[in-house]
Amino acid sequence: MLQQLPEVVVLLAVLLQFGTMWVVGHARGKYGIKAPATTGHPAFERAYRVQMNTLEAVLLFLPTLWLATRYGYGGWAGVAGLVWVVGRVWYALGYLKDAARRGGGYLLGMLGWAAVLLMALAGTGRALLAG
Repeated sequence: MLQQLPEVVVLLAVLLQFGTMWVVGHARGKYGIKAPATTGHPAFERAYRVQMNTLEAVLLFLPTLWLATRYGYGGWAGVAGLVWVVGRVWYALGYLKDAARRGGGYLLGMLGWAAVLLMALAGTGRALLAG
C-alpha cells in the first residue's frame, strides 16, 4: 500500500490544481471579472494568486516526487507528498480568507517538498555514483 502512495499523491495534486481552477472560475462569475482580466475584486485576486502559486508549486513538486519514487524512496516520498498536499490545501484555504493567513500552510508544504527534494537528490546522486 505504501508503495502506491506516490500515485495517490499525484492524483491529489491534480485534484488540488483542478480545485483552484474551479475557485477562480467561480470567483470570476461571482465578482464579474471578465477574461482575460486578472485583477478586480480582492477576493478574486486572492483566488487567482492561489491558483498561480499552486501551479508554480506543482511544477516543482511533481518531478521531484517522481525522482524520489524512481530511485527507491516511494513510501517515504508518498508520506512527504501527503504532507505537501495537506500544506497546500491549508495554504489555499487560508489565503482565500485572508492573504496573511497563508504562512502556516506554506511552511508545511515547503517542508513536505524539501523532504521529497532531499530524497530525489539522494537517489539520483546514488544512481550516478553507481554508474
